[in-house]
Amino acid sequence: MIIVDTALAQRAAEGRPVRVGMIGAGFMAWGISNQICNYIPGMTLAAVSNRTLSGAEKAYAEAGITTTQHVTSTAELDIAIDAGIPCVTSDPHLLCAAKNIDVLIEVTGTVEFAAGVLLSAFAHGKSVVMMNAELDATIGPILKVYADNAGVILSGCDGDQPGVEINLWRYVKSIGMKPLVCGNIKGLQDAYRNPTTQAGFAKQWGQQAHMVTSFADGSKISFEQAIVANHTGMRVSQRGMEGRDFRGHVDELTSVYDADALLKMGGMVDYVVGAQPGPGVYVIGYCDDPRQQHYFRYYKMGDGPLYSFYTPYHLCHVEVPLSAARVALFRDAVIAPQGAPVVDVITLAKTDLKAGQTLDGIGWYMTYGQCENANVVREQNLLPMGLAEGCVLKHDVSRDHPLTYDDVILPEGRLCDRLRAEQNAHFS
Repeated sequence: MIIVDTALAQRAAEGRPVRVGMIGAGFMAWGISNQICNYIPGMTLAAVSNRTLSGAEKAYAEAGITTTQHVTSTAELDIAIDAGIPCVTSDPHLLCAAKNIDVLIEVTGTVEFAAGVLLSAFAHGKSVVMMNAELDATIGPILKVYADNAGVILSGCDGDQPGVEINLWRYVKSIGMKPLVCGNIKGLQDAYRNPTTQAGFAKQWGQQAHMVTSFADGSKISFEQAIVANHTGMRVSQRGMEGRDFRGHVDELTSVYDADALLKMGGMVDYVVGAQPGPGVYVIGYCDDPRQQHYFRYYKMGDGPLYSFYTPYHLCHVEVPLSAARVALFRDAVIAPQGAPVVDVITLAKTDLKAGQTLDGIGWYMTYGQCENANVVREQNLLPMGLAEGCVLKHDVSRDHPLTYDDVILPEGRLCDRLRAEQNAHFS
């Protein structure tokens, strides 16, 4: 953080701000826009792309900027950026190709659409910061291969729980401990929530009902913890993670986890419901050095060998611009797959489903996601949650039953399916 803010201050003093292009203009993008435009010296929001121009204009309006230029070509966009004019477009590929954009932030929450945008960005030499756990957990490893081959950076973001966890994981490693649990703190977990049950909460906060449903039904946390696993190499101890209902302080989790079991499996991702202080994240570190343990007792960290570290908040939109700065200025990815998938997110029926039905999307009425170790997903031919939308059921499926590829007919011609097959082959 100190390195980033100093570097941004220097860019501000030199009049050379980091120029950001943002793709997607929903609830979280509005906050990111306000943060960049009003609170991050040394950075400018050069352009926003959204499928509707009104949405892109709203992203700027939320930051107090009401005059923008609608651009329809890359040349037009580059000229406007040089002139310091905020730009809007419905074509994300203009941002990918623009010479005067340094880094992209992708905030669409989509899988199929975003996959195409990222490939376009890499082809034009653009690094990308994703606020898209759904995409990352589904085909992030192969997208990272494409980014590496293009010589650019693919990164998740700070502020959202996975990035906060990885910052904490890196810290625990840096002081000589072995991280054995990366965990997320939730306030609610109910696999059967749907947009109807969550409509009131969504309206209160100006969000989409299916989006907040994905938080409540466990799909979102599954995607988030999967990408943490794919960065750290940690696994899940069981399908769906352990997910305890735990009302105590996070520090007390050191007496709940078994150090020998954690060491044997090499660490795991997990979550708890209701722990204090929340919402936030935690990392459980391991140290069996008696000399170190003496100091940790002095620091009131407990007797060990497990030690609790936590961040009691996550400020998504506030920290995403800093992730863009890390990538643009230091080529430092916040979080990214480190090779083959370790944990995947599978699809389970939220209700009894009938043959011939077309599956709806993440956070809707028909399915929910759970973490499963990637080797099990391959062995059982399980259907990734990120690919479930639009699939047609071949036969009836009972509630809570995991879906396999054999249960569905995939939509024709999807890029995300091609990339998933390529990912399977690449890492086989």
